[in-house]
Amino acid sequence: MAGGSIGPAGVAKERAEQYQGRVTCSVIIACVIAAVGGALFGYDIGISGGVTSMDEFLKKFFHGVYEKKQLAHENNYCKYNDQGLSAFTSSLYLAGLVSSLVASPITRIYGRRTSIICGGSSFLVGAILNATSINLAMLLTGRIMLGVGIGFGNQAVPLYLSEMAPTHLRGALNMMFQLATTSGVFTANMVNYGTQKLKPWGWRLSLGLAAFPAILMTVGGICLSETPNSLIERGMRDKGRKVLEKIRGTKNVDAEFDDMVDASELANSIKHPFRNILIKRNRPQLVMAILLPAFQILTGINSILFYAPVLFQSMGFGRNASLYSSAVTGAALCASTFIAIATVDRLGRRFLLISGGIQMITCQVIVSIILGVKFGDNQKLSKVFSVLVVIVICLFVVAFGWSWGGLGWTIPSEIFPLETRSAGQSITVAVNLLLTFVIAQVFLSLLCAFKFGIFLFFAGWILVMTVFVYFFLPETKGVPIEEMIFLWRKHWFWKKIVPGNPNDDTQYEEGKGVGPNSI
Repeated sequence: MAGGSIGPAGVAKERAEQYQGRVTCSVIIACVIAAVGGALFGYDIGISGGVTSMDEFLKKFFHGVYEKKQLAHENNYCKYNDQGLSAFTSSLYLAGLVSSLVASPITRIYGRRTSIICGGSSFLVGAILNATSINLAMLLTGRIMLGVGIGFGNQAVPLYLSEMAPTHLRGALNMMFQLATTSGVFTANMVNYGTQKLKPWGWRLSLGLAAFPAILMTVGGICLSETPNSLIERGMRDKGRKVLEKIRGTKNVDAEFDDMVDASELANSIKHPFRNILIKRNRPQLVMAILLPAFQILTGINSILFYAPVLFQSMGFGRNASLYSSAVTGAALCASTFIAIATVDRLGRRFLLISGGIQMITCQVIVSIILGVKFGDNQKLSKVFSVLVVIVICLFVVAFGWSWGGLGWTIPSEIFPLETRSAGQSITVAVNLLLTFVIAQVFLSLLCAFKFGIFLFFAGWILVMTVFVYFFLPETKGVPIEEMIFLWRKHWFWKKIVPGNPNDDTQYEEGKGVGPNSI
């Protein structure tokens, strides 16, 4: 501990081959209910773009944008460029960033269920405020409450799924979060397509229906069992073992239980996880917690999803056509998640990320070429090229759905040791929401400035992240969540940083000790 003394070392040996158990109904039901938290995130991503393209909404809250939209001579790429309108979309993610950091100690001290319940309750309040808004201040307050809900939900749900799932199906069950997210996006797109005909209050219905997944998440959180990892970490070993036996469907859980106990002893010796996460032993996980969510956003997917109707209108699609096209892309994203669920624990995380990256780069380049050659100011794409753009964008979101969409959440949630897991997930969520906030705030300006080059901008980032995965991300398929530390010790690059002896680096608590492997 302090001063360099040796304390609990965490999981000291590999027991993966001794793990027993099967997929039980209780674990599947728990994962499905918990994953509803992803629907909150997805519904908001999908609903924002449709609402901000509705004339009645713009006239009430952003009249200047409405007037600019009516000008026939307005630059196609710049008609929606307004910082106030961007703030409507991005304010949620800034609030989510802050709340995710608050959620970390709550998730660790009071359990994953508590954060899930807090997230659902906050989102419910935000949905009610948005649906009943009479001025911009009330609208933005509602968005902030939605952000608090997303911060708590995105912090707790991936952790819950990773800890409840058996090792050999952890990827597929964790993908339930992404499936719920993509289902939320698709549902929002279909809702927008229907409510845009309900004038002048259709936008209120679109925003208010977010209360439905919020209620499901809140009630589901109350009914769920806590994860055995969290129970053991908080000193309830007997209860934790009973839950573990229930979700594994067997009494013979000694190996997995011993791993959890070893991990919990180390976790309880760490008083400040955010400091401990900086030591060299946790350096690879910290790098992944920062870069993977950043890369996920820099694919450009959120720009396409929550600005899809605006983006398609900017390309010359009519109002109804733009909403219909965004609904098609939402459906493609949702369908692609089933590919990920079926293949993630067979083909592995690396294969999906690399293959998805190659397809996304190709699609971004094709779209930029079509828009650069066939589309400009005061022009509309021909019907043939309009259909081609939608098809290529669908292929892009399909590739994202089976790769970075779910794995950008799955991998960070499964690689951290128990003592820093909540802190690590908070960093993941905070980085994701920070980049989402930045992209949401500047995308319309970037679209105005870069025009078709915006797609090349994102293609460049996808190339960078694909190369990074190839060289620096080890395969986590089939590795028990409490034994990930051994993975880094075997990797060609990270083994130079992570100490081979678990006692070398672990116990210089919060940077107080002095040793060869401190920061």
